[in-house]
Amino acid sequence: MSAVAQVIDTNSAIEAEVELTDGFHLVIDALKLNGIETIYGVPGIPITDLGRMAQAEGIRVISFRHEQNAGNAAAIAGFLTKKPGICLTVSAPGFLNGLTALANATTNCFPMILISGSSEREIVDLQQGDYEEMDQLAIAKPLCKAAFRVLHAEDIGIGVARAIRAAVSGRPGGVYLDLPAKLFSQVVDAEKGAKSLVKVIDAAPDQLPAPSAVERALEVLKSAKKPLIILGKGAAYAQADETIREFIETSGIPFLPMSMAKGLLPDTHPLSAGAARSTVLKDSDVVLLVGARLNWLLSHGKGKTWGDAPKKFIQVDIEPKEMDSNVEIVAPLVGDIGSVVSALLDGVKAGWTAPSDAWIGEIKARKEVNIAKMSQRLLKNSTPMDFHSALGALKQVIKERPDAILVNEGANTLDLARGVIDMYQPRKRLDVGTWGVMGIGMGFAVGAAVETGKPVLAVEGDSAFGFSGMEVETICRYELPVCIVVFNNNGIYRGLDTDPTGRDPGTTVFVKGSRYDKMMEAFGGVGYNATTPDELKRFVDEAMNSGRPTLINAVIDPAAGSESGNIGSLNPQSVVKKKS
Repeated sequence: MSAVAQVIDTNSAIEAEVELTDGFHLVIDALKLNGIETIYGVPGIPITDLGRMAQAEGIRVISFRHEQNAGNAAAIAGFLTKKPGICLTVSAPGFLNGLTALANATTNCFPMILISGSSEREIVDLQQGDYEEMDQLAIAKPLCKAAFRVLHAEDIGIGVARAIRAAVSGRPGGVYLDLPAKLFSQVVDAEKGAKSLVKVIDAAPDQLPAPSAVERALEVLKSAKKPLIILGKGAAYAQADETIREFIETSGIPFLPMSMAKGLLPDTHPLSAGAARSTVLKDSDVVLLVGARLNWLLSHGKGKTWGDAPKKFIQVDIEPKEMDSNVEIVAPLVGDIGSVVSALLDGVKAGWTAPSDAWIGEIKARKEVNIAKMSQRLLKNSTPMDFHSALGALKQVIKERPDAILVNEGANTLDLARGVIDMYQPRKRLDVGTWGVMGIGMGFAVGAAVETGKPVLAVEGDSAFGFSGMEVETICRYELPVCIVVFNNNGIYRGLDTDPTGRDPGTTVFVKGSRYDKMMEAFGGVGYNATTPDELKRFVDEAMNSGRPTLINAVIDPAAGSESGNIGSLNPQSVVKKKS
């Protein structure tokens, strides 16, 4: 054998001993290193094998029928766990479908990472017409908290780490991570690849409020004659449940929970002002906002909703730019909610005078009147059902099963359920949030069931259900304990509109007498058709007891709804009458 041949043979032997890895495995290893246990997505080119390999490596991969629903599942997973939910999509159209959920997650402060495959940079930049070619990073940037692209396998670890830290630190939100197709097949030395991975340390550190800010806030609170605490979903996300409860009960200040903060303290708590919302907003003089924003859901802190009484606002938020967004905040408290409320609690314990009996009595009296008015409507056992009688049955379900998770969307179905169904535990009510986006239902239901293992009751308007209804197949495929109730009144708001020309159905009308329960039966789940509140209660109980995927078609009077629910004022009305 020649000397040259011997050298070549020796080099081949050395190369054969070197262990290699690739982009696929590095992405999976980076996620696992950082505690990611579940991926939500839709498989396809170029990420099909990534999903298969992740599943083989022990990560649970939940495949959906549409990327937007997978993204919504990832978003609510982030809200429930405080870890970024992961959504995996294909390029271009799949990425765009997931982007709606990513933007919604950012608006609602849910930590989520959208990971999408993409075309190669050199083709995209020259616009040469690649398969599903799109500059996805540029499109994502304005709609999320941060966006990153990884071009080299040795940078995958740092890219995943940056995405995780961005998603959960400060005010949580959505992050986009762009992974071009060619990245996955890049090969590197396995030892070098392992060393390139990054475990994120203290991704969301506590941010303590300034002592002077706490002192200022306490002085303002002490000056109040009619104080009020408003709890937002940020307070629920913080998981500082016991500290918040102790602060409210020690201070004796009544509280008003926004919809996804319901259950931080039970809605039946003596200090809950939920049933006297109008009164406390109008008559309070000092308002402490905890993880709540003065956006449209609170009439921007001004106008008729807030009455004529002068208001002083104290706001707790981790984002300084949130202060003074609509009205003057006289005592801004910048920091994480757990740390801020703990500091306020210490101040209250050091010396405090509880709100007057007159203020507490005023709220109690208003609550009793409103609850009495509502109770008569909830007990009506009519056929067909109206929204109140149907919700009355579901109110009892949640009372008997306080650990069940309620997902809720629709127009009247959403607006009325917020006031009717009491919640008893934190993070058990999941709904459309800040944007009021319809279509979150099935994604939230799947994400909640997967992340918590708890039974899920999804209460859906028939219009809202239409955005994500095909995911009943996903629910059946994974045998999730989800019971869906579709409030079927044959249309959007109500099922009575007509086309003045007589040519087509009215624009808000659906097929009359639809049987949504048959959809669930088609995929092996259980379907029921409920026509009375008693039937509805019985069917939901059977579903929750069995844990089987179930859909109940709840027949609602087509005339029962109102235009746009409680936000009809946002729907412009034409003032011009066209001459015939």
